[in-house]
Amino acid sequence: MKNILECCVDSVESALAAEAGGADRIELCSGLVIGGITPTKALFQKVKEATNLPIRVLLRPRFGDFCYTQYEHEILKEEVKMFRRLGADGIVIGSLAPDGSLNIHQMKELMEEAADMKVTLHRAFDMCKDPLQTMEEAKKLGVTTILTSGQKNCAIDGMELLAQLVKKSKGGIEILVGGGVDSAVIERIYCETKATSYHMSGKISVPSQMEYRNSKVSMGLSSMSEYEIWRTSENRIREAKVCLERL
Repeated sequence: MKNILECCVDSVESALAAEAGGADRIELCSGLVIGGITPTKALFQKVKEATNLPIRVLLRPRFGDFCYTQYEHEILKEEVKMFRRLGADGIVIGSLAPDGSLNIHQMKELMEEAADMKVTLHRAFDMCKDPLQTMEEAKKLGVTTILTSGQKNCAIDGMELLAQLVKKSKGGIEILVGGGVDSAVIERIYCETKATSYHMSGKISVPSQMEYRNSKVSMGLSSMSEYEIWRTSENRIREAKVCLERL
């Protein structure tokens, strides 16, 4: 099985860097610094025009948990339809019930809208109550991929569960390892879990082009500077790709 490197990006510039660095596919979102939310139609179209990589689109209506109201669920269904029409290769979704189980009803409806697109169950999986049961339910739903850190903040700390998931998946569903992934940890995770698919943003801080700066006003999170932009590093992606090709 070919080793896969997926890059999570939220700009055209980052998508181009991911492709130049050797990524195999893109997960496209907006607002990566808050964990990612649904990207705009215009962003998707520009990335599709600018790159030749398969694009899976993250669909998340807001920051926070994955227990969605009916209104939020209806929005997600419309977004699945829209990105299918626009030619996305896949979608990245996840809905949980209040008790921490997979929301089967909502997931079934999203899967029906996805039709023949690839479907990734995103890191809502890492917030679920029973990961092994959830994996089996995802397989029955027709989910293609599970993105997971092994229910830890970083995949390097979740290797015990990751190894179980890879073993129990028996190749029936792709276990995509994400969370603190880069060239420094891929080999160790690979050796201990046998996972062959990896997800990373490879982001670095790039200074804003603004010359005039008003330090008295904050436009968003007070802990973050408006004059610091996070972008994917071509070199970080290339380093990870080289590491994967060695294994």
